[in-house]
Amino acid sequence: MNLKKAILTLVITLVVVACKTNPFTGKKTIALVSNEQLFPSSFSQYNQVLSESKVVTGTKDAEMINRVGQRIAVASERWLNANGYQGYLDDYKWEYKLIDSEQVNAWCMPGGKIAFYTGILPIAQNETGVAAIMGHEVAHALANHGQQRMSTGILQQAGGIAVAVAAGNESPEKQQMWMQAYGIGTTVGFALPFSRSHETEADKIGLILMAIAGYNPEEAPELWKRMKANSGGQSPPEFLSTHPHPDTRINTLNELVPNAKAEAKKYGVTNFRPIN
Repeated sequence: MNLKKAILTLVITLVVVACKTNPFTGKKTIALVSNEQLFPSSFSQYNQVLSESKVVTGTKDAEMINRVGQRIAVASERWLNANGYQGYLDDYKWEYKLIDSEQVNAWCMPGGKIAFYTGILPIAQNETGVAAIMGHEVAHALANHGQQRMSTGILQQAGGIAVAVAAGNESPEKQQMWMQAYGIGTTVGFALPFSRSHETEADKIGLILMAIAGYNPEEAPELWKRMKANSGGQSPPEFLSTHPHPDTRINTLNELVPNAKAEAKKYGVTNFRPIN
């Protein structure tokens, strides 16, 4: 077997063997990096970020972030337990921190480590807006999107090696051309659509989580209208972006709201907390 076939065989084997089931979609996803490897690294990076940041404590905003985070975590466990995934969160070490920064950002690392930046609070505008953001970010972690991105990155590197080997007898100019074509093709044709699909998936899951936690999912599309206004309406063409176009996202969220409410009703949630 030549090197090119050996690499291709290895890639196929990795994809077939290293798969996990996404509990929220039922789909098989690539998992070349285990949570046993990923979580300790995630926790270490989180602690480093906190050590280098000004963490806000003892304020109403800090208390709100913690309160919303705990409610979303409880909603996550309720949904997972009800759908046959008891113990899914056993290795999670939930933590919710507010960081004093002008960044309009929030994130949840694998394993439940969450950071909100004060710069996003004016856009969140209210606790329900915070819940919409929190649900979305937690959904990324629960659906193992970080794990999938790392895994596909490994596959892209393996594919790059295969292309380099296949073009090994070509001139340096042609080798460079093939590598550039591979880089652009896998980015625009695979990596970016993959990322956009993760965002849409996190929107859907996040709506369900915030609704089960008692927050009105109708606020999520309103939040993204404010996000769009904050950005000045400037965004790259969707096919060149890691995120759906704001208008696409808002329309999708509006379509998903009834489903989120129906899911919440299964858990006895029919009235939502006031949006204020």
